[in-house]
Amino acid sequence: MRSVRTEIDSPEMLGFALQQGRLVQGLSQRELAAQLGIGQKWVWEMEGGKPGILTTRLFVMLKATGVRLYADLPLPDDPAKGGGDV
Repeated sequence: MRSVRTEIDSPEMLGFALQQGRLVQGLSQRELAAQLGIGQKWVWEMEGGKPGILTTRLFVMLKATGVRLYADLPLPDDPAKGGGDV
């Protein structure tokens, strides 16, 4: 599967990355929540970048230590190229 790498520097960016991964997998928020055994509201809040104590502290700690967090966002297969890995 093709992907694009991006820096995750905020709860909002983390939420966006999770949302894009879910969409490429063809899952609704409800389906993902059921698969994970959590509530759909929690998925919605995470994808929306809702600040929480854990995510807030995580990004403060990353900034303070100079550590960068990256994610490889999956890209949908290009049907014109026959899909597959790049």
